[in-house]
Amino acid sequence: MLFLRSLLYFLGSTLVLSFLVALALLLFFLPVKYRYAILSKWSLFCMWWLKVTLNIKLKVVGKENIPITPSVVVANHQSTWETLALQTIFPHQTWVLKQELQWIPIFGWGLVLLKPIIINRGEKLKAIKKVIKQGSDRIKEGIFVIVFPEGTRQPYQQLGEYQSGGMAIAKKTNCPIVPVYHNAGKLWPKGSFVKQPGTITVVIGEALSPKGKNASTLTQEVREWTLTTAKNY
Repeated sequence: MLFLRSLLYFLGSTLVLSFLVALALLLFFLPVKYRYAILSKWSLFCMWWLKVTLNIKLKVVGKENIPITPSVVVANHQSTWETLALQTIFPHQTWVLKQELQWIPIFGWGLVLLKPIIINRGEKLKAIKKVIKQGSDRIKEGIFVIVFPEGTRQPYQQLGEYQSGGMAIAKKTNCPIVPVYHNAGKLWPKGSFVKQPGTITVVIGEALSPKGKNASTLTQEVREWTLTTAKNY
């Protein structure tokens, strides 16, 4: 039964995404904020459709901690789910993504239309420089930057090492850093087609100021906050 429900979710989400990407491609000449307004509707649909088809619900703790100014959001990486949910929680945003994602038919095309920061993880030095340069540009344009510092998805209750690229963006632009933890891997694990019903919790911590601290120190603070928060979820 869960397989059939997961299949229904997949078919519905793919259909809606195909329509929205086709519309956005036709309107490619519009500023990115308008393309984002169109394509972000897919995330809203997916969150609703997950609830209808699989009874997967969202609970947000600490929403009052979201700054009113563009910020770097540093989140753990467990599932495809977080790339959808964070769009429904935070304002206009873009992401640091591995280059392979842009080659996925339909989904990748939609991503490219939203000015993500696409990196080649095999060229670490170039990737870090690109993240800092383009991430800073996005912040200056009034766009939140979502960073998954583990680089790859981890199993539920595991946390990988954090890279400091997101903190370097915050240092360069003097913008807030917002730590985020979620437990999506419990219901929608990495690489799993079948999803489990239940509630996924997203915890938003108090924003950190980059002043007076280097990127390494900030990275460690965020990771320690994440580890502590994860114990409760």
